[in-house]
Amino acid sequence: MPASDGLVPGLPELIALRRLASRGIDPRRGRRGAVGRAAAVQRGRGMEYAESREYVAGDDARHIDWKLSARTGFTHTKTFQSERERVSLIVADTAPALYFGTRVRFKSVQAARAGAVAAWSALRDGDRVAALRDGGQGGLVPPAGGTRGVLRVLDALARWYCSPPPAGGSSGLQAALEQAARLLHPGARALVLADPASALAVAPAVWSALSMHVDVRLLLLVDPLELEPPDCVLPLSTPHGRMQLDLASTPAREAWDAAFVAPIEALCGSLPGRRIQVQVLSSDDPSDAWLAAGVQRGGR
Repeated sequence: MPASDGLVPGLPELIALRRLASRGIDPRRGRRGAVGRAAAVQRGRGMEYAESREYVAGDDARHIDWKLSARTGFTHTKTFQSERERVSLIVADTAPALYFGTRVRFKSVQAARAGAVAAWSALRDGDRVAALRDGGQGGLVPPAGGTRGVLRVLDALARWYCSPPPAGGSSGLQAALEQAARLLHPGARALVLADPASALAVAPAVWSALSMHVDVRLLLLVDPLELEPPDCVLPLSTPHGRMQLDLASTPAREAWDAAFVAPIEALCGSLPGRRIQVQVLSSDDPSDAWLAAGVQRGGR
């Protein structure tokens, strides 16, 4: 694994994460190559209606278009479009709050690494992979298959999480999710990488619109200090000078929890009811920890 300072994600670092996505071996493949039936590029007949045509011998009688047949006096059958490769979209929140960390790496670096694991996992599953940033120029990487498609996404993640956007340079996570709902077709998958405060600011209706036909997973990026602050006085440097925060006092801890813990608890309590899987990934967690279904950590 290429060395990383934990401050800025590097493209070699993200490429090397392919080994983490390979831990879950495709059941259709053996350790020494493909065995049995290979996965097809087309996933099946599909269920999207294309047109109706006259019935010919050998057509499936279950697909007869009875209304058109009655109007024309000739038997017609429905045809359907083939289901193509599924699209896996990575939505990247680049809020300034992500460019922070106290252990192992910045939350922004963990976001890039988690997105890289998702991209490599999509390749393993035969999906086309795409990426979308929360606003700004160059914020969309169109869907593409194969290793080349993954590398385009990894390059974008390395650039997007290199430094926080300038003030006013992002239109927000909600705008990105609204764009994702317009771009994605039913059956697609979306992994949203976000700071809890950014995700909480998204209107519930926007989450519902996206999850109506798309499999949505929200990955909340946190730092251990945010979840479990020390019970002591913290010296801080602010634009207005140095100050001390007494985290041993009850009012200060209550305000801290309201700022950092309450958003996580609110999201974990509300979004699963909207068919959205919510998981929490700390900056010191393995970057593939979220792949295990059911790994959730809300609150402290």
